[in-house]
Amino acid sequence: MCQGRSHRNSIYCILPPYILDSIVRNAAPRERTYALQTSGTDTTFRTMRVNHDLLSAVERRLPTAVPAGQPQRTIYDTHNTTRLPGDVVRTEETGSTSDPAVDEAYDGLGDTYNLYWHVYQRNSIDDQGLPLDATVHFDQNYDNAFWNGERMVFGDGDGVYFNRFTIPVDVIGHELTHGVIGDEAKLVYLNQPGALNESIADVFGSLVKQFAAQQTAEQADWLIGVGLFTERVQGVALRSMKDPGTAYDDPVLGKDPQPGTMQDYNQMLADNGGVHINSGIPNHAFALAAIQIGGYAWEKAGRIWYETLLDPRLRPTASFQAFAHLTVANADQLYGQSSLERKAVRDAWREVGVSVS
Repeated sequence: MCQGRSHRNSIYCILPPYILDSIVRNAAPRERTYALQTSGTDTTFRTMRVNHDLLSAVERRLPTAVPAGQPQRTIYDTHNTTRLPGDVVRTEETGSTSDPAVDEAYDGLGDTYNLYWHVYQRNSIDDQGLPLDATVHFDQNYDNAFWNGERMVFGDGDGVYFNRFTIPVDVIGHELTHGVIGDEAKLVYLNQPGALNESIADVFGSLVKQFAAQQTAEQADWLIGVGLFTERVQGVALRSMKDPGTAYDDPVLGKDPQPGTMQDYNQMLADNGGVHINSGIPNHAFALAAIQIGGYAWEKAGRIWYETLLDPRLRPTASFQAFAHLTVANADQLYGQSSLERKAVRDAWREVGVSVS
């Protein structure tokens, strides 16, 4: 993601900054220029104060009541400019278009809404029916997608290293989950709480993909961003939750730097203290727990993580250990102290080097 502290005053970008940095260092002049332009655009939008209150957004854009369980999606097109929101190109009242980016964004918003509604009975990001807006064809050769507190924004990629950012549904689920995190836990986007912020977004992004495909934990690939890389890139995705550090190894983009255990935790100043890098550790814990529990990951492991996200004991500055303790406590409350679910969660955290009781 780019960086930030909450859904109210920041943007969250899917592409880790170290990938863009690698392209700037290693790519040919044209692709280096695209990466610099993307970084510059990210910085511009990051420093603009975003002050969108989710409740006021509902009141402002939803004058009439809409039954719970029905997403309210609007897709906009900026026609490769940076003038948000753009022109309306698809709503709930219109059918599919001839533009893949428009229809992928529309379907991805629906898939994300469906997971939260059908599994967790959550009515949109704010649980009050917030309309889901997205803008496609943002800027030229823009290598990113972001959530700015009000809408999803997707670039088309540079066509050399990145395809359009609407392709992976887990990217859409990831970004919208930042809104859920901001509405509930408000995890500070720095160091371990920031890495938890990124990890929880990956968890539910992956669950959106698994739920849409009706895959079990064993069947899932546990990869984030499949389809983003062009064939030119030596890699399969942005991140691997099941095997952190193995998603890509490319001469231009570099090697996936994510650790899978606390033994390789990365103390750093860049990337807001390594929020994209160290998120591999809690990602790994979730994947291990979900696979050990078995079945559909959204049913039990996902429920434990969701209840922990809503837990009033979860502080904005929570460490990995504090979050882990709460997941074990919630597994205990949901399934019992001697349950397979509690044991799987506890064992998973211990396997990645996070001490839990």
